[in-house]
Formats: sequence, C-alpha cells, structure tokens
Amino acid sequence: MIQAGSASLQITPADALIDMPRRIVASGLPAGTAHVTATLQHPDGSRWRSTADFEVGADGVLDLDARAPLRGDWDVADAMAVVWAMRREAAPTAAELSEETAALQIVVEVVAGPQRLEASFVQRYESAGVSRSELRGEISGTLFTPATPGPHPAIVVMNGSGGGIPRQRAALYAAHGYLALALGYFKAPGRPDYISETPLEYFEQALQWLHRTHAPRRGFVAVTGQSRGGELSLLLGSRFPRLVSAVIAYVPSSVVHGSLRAGRPGQAPDAPVWTWQGEPLRNVWQDNPNADWTAFLQAPPDGAPVRQEPAFRTAMTHAPSVAAARVPVEQIAGPVMLVSGTDDGFWPSAEYSQQIAATLHAHGHQWAVEHVRCEGAGHAIGVPHHPATLIAKPHPVAGLVLSGGGTARANAHANRSAWTAVLRFLREASA
Repeated sequence: MIQAGSASLQITPADALIDMPRRIVASGLPAGTAHVTATLQHPDGSRWRSTADFEVGADGVLDLDARAPLRGDWDVADAMAVVWAMRREAAPTAAELSEETAALQIVVEVVAGPQRLEASFVQRYESAGVSRSELRGEISGTLFTPATPGPHPAIVVMNGSGGGIPRQRAALYAAHGYLALALGYFKAPGRPDYISETPLEYFEQALQWLHRTHAPRRGFVAVTGQSRGGELSLLLGSRFPRLVSAVIAYVPSSVVHGSLRAGRPGQAPDAPVWTWQGEPLRNVWQDNPNADWTAFLQAPPDGAPVRQEPAFRTAMTHAPSVAAARVPVEQIAGPVMLVSGTDDGFWPSAEYSQQIAATLHAHGHQWAVEHVRCEGAGHAIGVPHHPATLIAKPHPVAGLVLSGGGTARANAHANRSAWTAVLRFLREASA
C-alpha cells in the first residue's frame, strides 16, 4: 500500500476467496475529483482494466460501496465493480490457463490532486489445505478435496458446449467444504474433441466411482453444470436418481438439443449428443417442422455477434417434438435449483427453467424446487467477482462470435446472487 501523508487506501480482506466481497476505502483525500483505476494481469496473459471518476467531499473519504462514480466503466456504488467492470485490453497468450485456479491479483490506484495511493488484493479459487488430484483413464477430471476432515458431501461439476474441465468452480466448492469432482467429458484428456454421441454411461461410471471410492457424507452427491452442462445435470438426475442427491442447473434447457456448435466437423447441428445403451436420445430439432435455424445460422457480414436465442424458440412451438425430447425431470429424487437469465442470448433459459419448475410442481415433486431468475442477465452466470464485460466472445468449439446477452452490471449481480443462493441450497440439501 502506498500512503501519502495521512492519506491511505485500505482494501479488506486483502487476501481471500474470489467469492468474498471486498471493502475499498480511501481516506485523507483532498476534496474534488478522484480517479480510480484497477488492473489485472491474468495468469493466462490477458490484461484487464477498469476506471472511474468520483467526487470526494470535505471529509476526504472515498468508500466505493457508498459512492457511485461521476463517470467511468460503472455507475453504481459497488466496490467489486472495480473487477466486474474491467475491460480486456489484451487477449490471453496462454489460453489453457484461463480455466486454471491460480490466484488473481487486482491492483487499485487512486489519484486525487497531487496524491497517488495504491493497494492490491488477491482473489483465490483454492483455499489453504485443499488438495487436488488429476484423474486420467476411465474418468477424466480433477478432484478437489477439502482441508477439513471427511467424509464430505460431494458435487460433480461440468462445463457446457465449450468442453474442458471446470476446475475453478470445483475448487471453490471444495473451499466451502464439498468434495468436488471437475468432470471433463469432451475436450479433456482421454476424451473426444467433440460433444457428439456422448454416452450417459460415462457419467454413470463417474458417479458410481465417487460413491464407491470416496463414500460421501450421508451418500450425498449433487451434480451441477452450465448451459449444455445444465441440460446434462437434469438428465443425470432423471436417469440416475439413486446416484444423484440434488441438481443445480445453470442456464439449462428443459429439452434435449442436438450437437449444435460443438459437434464433429461437418455434422448437422441436430445430430445426436447423448446416447444410452448405444441408442441416441431424441432431440427437439430432429424432424421438427417448426424449427427455423435462421437466427442460429446467421453470419453477419460486419462480424457482429450472433444472438441465436430466437431459433430455439421456434423449435419449442411443435408440441410433439417437445414431448419427444423433454427431459423427464419428474424422475429426479432430490431438490432442484435452476439459475436463469431473462436476457439469455444463447437460448431461452428463463422459459426453460419455468417449464422445468412447472413440470416438477405438477408431478408433486416432494423436494425443494427453486428458480433463481436473474433479471436482465444473460447466459454467462457463474462465479462472482470476476470481469463480466465480455458479453460477446467466440464459441470455444465453433469459433463464431456469439452474444450471451445481458449487461456487465446485470451479469455481475446474477453471479453474486446466484452463488449465494447455491451455497445456501447446498447447505440445506446436504444437511
């Protein structure tokens, strides 16, 4: 921390988990305008920055949770806006580290008149004592074990159509006391490069392994995933109710979809994704007379991001196709939490989640059903307190630039509120 005379910049806590909000307060400043800058040099090589100007009163105090900027990259009183409002100034140079669990250091600078103050804080995905082991062979993934004595309740964490291994979220669950398996099922070591024709037996095997090898506390194993991973989580809870104790589905679908943008090169987007006993699960796009791919297949000549969500609505207007592809969520034998955004640019996750909740209620589901409906948020809802300004970005498999929807402010609020709800849901479900 740099101090100037009696002036100081305090950030508390200075070193904590990424989901911990920080208090950022400068004092002893001259009255007038103060310029705040926050920077992040990400371990993947990308660089991020946010800036804003504030009015400092006669008391010389600038509390970022109490004062909104005059102008800048954010417009609300929120200390964590220095992170979520960050804009990327340089792309990653080591993209394989983007989903790794290395700590992030945020440097905050306050300039007011002749005074310049600087302080930093560290955001961690892993807490002290959490152990990590890589799984290769029949199961591909990373297992995070809490520092506290076991047995622990467990959770299986899965990505969506980008594939890979979701280590950051799993590490954070482990920091909160859960045995967390970040499970890869494509674009992961020993797994296919594409989502096409993924056997549900693979996930059954992973769940059985977790139960057999680690004997989670009271046999509790939750599953969670985002987007296609949300669809998958609901499928696993429905098909393997004895192995799945609870489901947390982020921006999920109520129906099975085709390979879309994550299938093998040359495959039609309605090609099958999930199989069971060698047979493909029917998806909502197959032989659907109402399906209109126009919004999905658009390629704007100016390179503008594609908002594909309207295409998914057309497929849902043909009742027989919907019925044939519906995820039978009424077979889930445990509590269900759904997280959605009302401005989802990928697919209508809020409507899908409403349909799922309605189905569960109609069947007299005896466990808790919660829907965290995030107003104005898009598709990218996840860990709180990280940059939220990349609304449009290339799909990890197809490469096409897609708009996830929402705004940085709405998505950041969704990240925080949904994560708080998920942790509370897990505590209650595993008690």
